[in-house]
This record gives sequence, C-alpha cells and structure tokens, in this order.
Amino acid sequence: MDHHDQLSTTFAALADPTRRAILERLADGDATVGELAEPFAMTLPAISKHLSVLERAGLVAKDRDGQRRNCRITATPLKSATSWLEEYRRHWEANLDNLDAYLHRLQGTTGPASTTDRTIHTENHAATDQEKQS
Repeated sequence: MDHHDQLSTTFAALADPTRRAILERLADGDATVGELAEPFAMTLPAISKHLSVLERAGLVAKDRDGQRRNCRITATPLKSATSWLEEYRRHWEANLDNLDAYLHRLQGTTGPASTTDRTIHTENHAATDQEKQS
C-alpha cells in the first residue's frame, strides 16, 4: 500500500469517535475485545467491526492467548499521520509568520512578532475589548 493510501486508511479509521476511544483505551495498555466493549452501548460484533477497521489501518494488532484475544495499539500509522500533519503545520506557520511580518510593515512597526508577542497582543486586545463593553 503506498503512503497516501495508508494515510487515507488511517484517517478514515480515526474519523469515528468510537474507534478513537478504543485507541485511547489501548494507549493505557493491552485489552481484550470484551474489555474494550465494556464502556460502549454496543454488541461485541459491533466492537469487533470497529477493531477490524483499526486492524486494517494497522492501528491495532490482535494476539491470541489461549481463548483470549488481546488487542494492542501499534504506533507506526499514527507516526506517519503525525509526520504528514507536521509538514502542513510548518507550512501554515510559515505563511502566518509571513502575514504577520507583512501586517507589521503595513502598520509601520518593526519585525514579525514572536508567538509569545502575538499571544500577549491578543490577550491585551481582548482585555481592551472587555473594558469597552463595561
């Protein structure tokens, strides 16, 4: 499966809140299908279908221990998705920094503000707005 198909499969699996909750539970440690089903108002076959989607996406692996089927989280697809998202985060941060520098030039102030400066400016602006409303 190529990288983009794997990303699509990963994001499709993560799109469902039940599957995300299952992954959150597995982040705390391995669990059986029955243990994973406990907090949900659904049948074991329904949970098994969710687990199958997560397993196809490579997000969950199942191991047999006698009669028990233990599930565990696997990190590789999440790492790939995070890396992909990180590229876009860097892209948008660079664009926002360029916009910030441009706006400062328009306003005649010096240099782009740091993230801390932007946060302080936003907080000060919000405080001023609240004072005006009082």
